[in-house]
Amino acid sequence: MHGLGNDFVVIDAITQTIDLTTEQIIAISDRHLGIGCDQLLLVEKPSIQQAEFRYRIFNSDGGEVEQCGNGARCFALFVRQQGLTTSNIIPVETAGGLIELRIEGDQVVVNMGIPDFRPHSLPFLVDNQAETYDLMVNGAEYAIGAVSMGNPHAVMVVEDLDKVDIETLGRGIEAHPQFPNRVNAGFMQIVKNDEIRLRVYERGAGETRACGTGACAAVAVGRLRGLLDERVTVHLVGGDLSIEWPGEGDELLMSGPATTVFDGKINIDK
Repeated sequence: MHGLGNDFVVIDAITQTIDLTTEQIIAISDRHLGIGCDQLLLVEKPSIQQAEFRYRIFNSDGGEVEQCGNGARCFALFVRQQGLTTSNIIPVETAGGLIELRIEGDQVVVNMGIPDFRPHSLPFLVDNQAETYDLMVNGAEYAIGAVSMGNPHAVMVVEDLDKVDIETLGRGIEAHPQFPNRVNAGFMQIVKNDEIRLRVYERGAGETRACGTGACAAVAVGRLRGLLDERVTVHLVGGDLSIEWPGEGDELLMSGPATTVFDGKINIDK
């Protein structure tokens, strides 16, 4: 499946028993030797009563992460297509907290919860919370915003996205020692108050064609700084997302498509 080109292997772990090793996840994710994906998603039974499902996310390097917005939209479509639910509103348990998925025609709306700007929520090792922080990367200082959308994000506002070395700078921010659990690095160009361009270097996956939580984080950081309107169209490499966030203390909504590419079976060597 994919959400704007951010692609996933999605596995039903409810009707069958799944116990994947890190090596197996890496092999499945390999685009040359396996199916190939940015992340592998597992659909499991929930461990809390408020949720209908549990949603687990593994990057292509085998590491488990807390949240993935594009994956959440694919998750909603998957459980409907596989007959695991008939609900249009689906509460889902994630490592980053409870989220709500709502299917509206060909779009999936995800309630991503309240953006958390507290540095320890990422975690981000700084003395005090601020709208922006100066971060030394590769011998130069850059201003970033930091927010958790259930997973950690550093967001940099740039004048011209096409002139940014996403690979080098993204890798430097992702592994910066002030982010002990690593971080997703977003690069945002503001086109208008209600429109931005965004590229994201994802933790454990590198740059992807789209990042749902990255789009949410960019709008949250931009809104906090008074740079963006309540509703923003986010142009990613793979397509557009719509983000709506009234402001601090409110829940953030992300809307966008999800696509099934193919179904299949795979035999996993033990």
